[in-house]
Amino acid sequence: MAADIVMYTKDYCPYCTRAKALLEQLGQTYTEIDLVKHPTRKDEMVERAHGRTTVPQIFIDDAHVGGCDDLFALHAGGKLKPMLGL
Repeated sequence: MAADIVMYTKDYCPYCTRAKALLEQLGQTYTEIDLVKHPTRKDEMVERAHGRTTVPQIFIDDAHVGGCDDLFALHAGGKLKPMLGL
C-alpha cells in the first residue's frame, strides 16, 4: 500500500523542488499544497508542523517528517524507504 504523502510548498522554493524530486525519483506521488495559491492553509501547516513556518513541510501517513533536509537525512539513514513502504 502506497504511503499518503502531503507536502506544503511554495512554487519558488528550491528546497521544495529538491524534496519533490527525491520523492519522484523514488516513484512516489504526493499531495502538494502550494501556500502561494492557498495562503489560508498556512495556519493548518504551522499547527500540523508543531510551529514550523518554513516550507516544505512534509508528512508521510500523517507523521511529520519535517523539511527538505529532514527528508534527505531519513533517506541517507535508510529510514525513508521503509516509511514509504518500499
